[in-house]
Amino acid sequence: MSGTDKTKTGHDLRGPVVILVEPQLGENIGMAARAMGNFALSQLRLVNPRDGWPNIAAQRAAAGADHILDHVELFDTVTEAVADLDLLFATTARAHDQAKPVVGPEAAAREIVAYVA
Repeated sequence: MSGTDKTKTGHDLRGPVVILVEPQLGENIGMAARAMGNFALSQLRLVNPRDGWPNIAAQRAAAGADHILDHVELFDTVTEAVADLDLLFATTARAHDQAKPVVGPEAAAREIVAYVA
């Protein structure tokens, strides 16, 4: 039998959690939820959204992803938002000089596969 063995214990296999840190616009939250829905992701966490939550602009931009917005989890800090996660990858469009290792998508995928295997 091929496929993923989800009977293994010790790992939370609910799927990836998407965390938006201090999102600037409700529309960005809604569009992120819409993109998540296209890939069957459902866990969205917000850290200190600038325009507050709930947000009508997010609902308008979600275009069918209301089921994701209805279950958003709010956090005051990144530390709180990631406290229950075992494996964490972060992305940004901004250039930063980081002390943390940088890996591309392919390397990240290999790390994830090795982690859940």
